[in-house]
Amino acid sequence: MSELPDFSREAALGGRVAGVDEVGRGPLAGPVTAAAVVLDPTHLPPGLNDSKKLTAARRAALVEAIETHAEVSLGWASVEEIDAINIRNAALLAMRRAVEGLPSPPTHALIDGNAIPDGLPCAATAVIKGDALSLSISASSIIAKMARDAVMTRLAEEFPGYGWEKNAGYPTKLHLQGLQDLGVTPHHRRSFRPVHNILCA
Repeated sequence: MSELPDFSREAALGGRVAGVDEVGRGPLAGPVTAAAVVLDPTHLPPGLNDSKKLTAARRAALVEAIETHAEVSLGWASVEEIDAINIRNAALLAMRRAVEGLPSPPTHALIDGNAIPDGLPCAATAVIKGDALSLSISASSIIAKMARDAVMTRLAEEFPGYGWEKNAGYPTKLHLQGLQDLGVTPHHRRSFRPVHNILCA
């Protein structure tokens, strides 16, 4: 059994440490979403883990627990921004916006991955596979995923046929078939190859 994330990095840093993660780099449609979470060390929700390792029901329960006792902020980068500055830079922009949206600047940010966004209001450390190592980052991964999934479910009602309520915009067989049959929507990322190829066909 793999080890669970812990609070050791946050405890060693002291102060108000924000975990930051993003979701939505790979989809062909929809925004990229980031979350910043400052956990209360005296109220750490049990069962936090990388959002990809949790069931939807468990994630939903943890969102409620996180929002009850932690400071939470979401940051977004739009499809237009993704196409303009590329997905990597858009993801970093969403992360910065999430940190900036906290009620007050954290003393330190733990950023999932190997890059730190420019312009953060605090010191920061990149943590590779941080959502499996740090409780704060795992909390932010859950918040970001649930928020983005909710957006894609709403967009699926407006644009049925692509399966966004199930695939969240990722290039599944149903989504790719929808692109072929129904064409490109305003929520598709035109800089991503499968979408670009249809537009240029």
